[in-house]
Amino acid sequence: MSGLLDLINSPMGKQLVSGVAGQTGQPENKTAEVLSMAMPLLMGAMKKNASTPGGAQGLMDALSSKHDGGILDNLGGLFGGGVDQNVMDDGAGILSHVLGSKQPQVENALSSKSGIDAGSIAQILKIAAPILLGYLGKQTRQQNVSSPDGLNGLLGGLMGGNKAAAKQQSLVESFLDSDGDGSVIDDLAGMVLNGGGQKKSGLGGMLGGLFGK
Repeated sequence: MSGLLDLINSPMGKQLVSGVAGQTGQPENKTAEVLSMAMPLLMGAMKKNASTPGGAQGLMDALSSKHDGGILDNLGGLFGGGVDQNVMDDGAGILSHVLGSKQPQVENALSSKSGIDAGSIAQILKIAAPILLGYLGKQTRQQNVSSPDGLNGLLGGLMGGNKAAAKQQSLVESFLDSDGDGSVIDDLAGMVLNGGGQKKSGLGGMLGGLFGK
């Protein structure tokens, strides 16, 4: 899992926050706050999606082709002249696929928690989604993940492993399956920023390290 921490604690992690902030015109600290809540939610939604054989195979196919991690190799280029419309369209497609009809609910909940308007939240999510998939693509290659079971294990590991991952996942699923008011997002952010009860491991360590929490 050190690859995850290496990525996020590196200049590339900081570049992600500043790039997304620059693209949306939002303050970096607010952008970091939104990403700290949105990333585990998106990863949990992907894991929920991958819990069916068809969903897992679809995600595996995406990770082995378009989302192989290449996007991470040139974040400076990605953000340099404004994020390319193709990337934004790709992000919109990913969000539609993993969040479905819950997308507006997710955007509104993140908006109410962060104080950023829902339109900007939508922009942040569209940029974050392809980058998160690219990261997963790179991880599947580095860890030789080639089966749906392996993919589910990888996602669980990135969410903190074992108990922490199961708790985060149940939070994500309860949010996506209900008409929640966003309190789940508070719980998720708390778990993530506290490392899910595990110091500097999994997604919690990743985001804690990135945002200096």
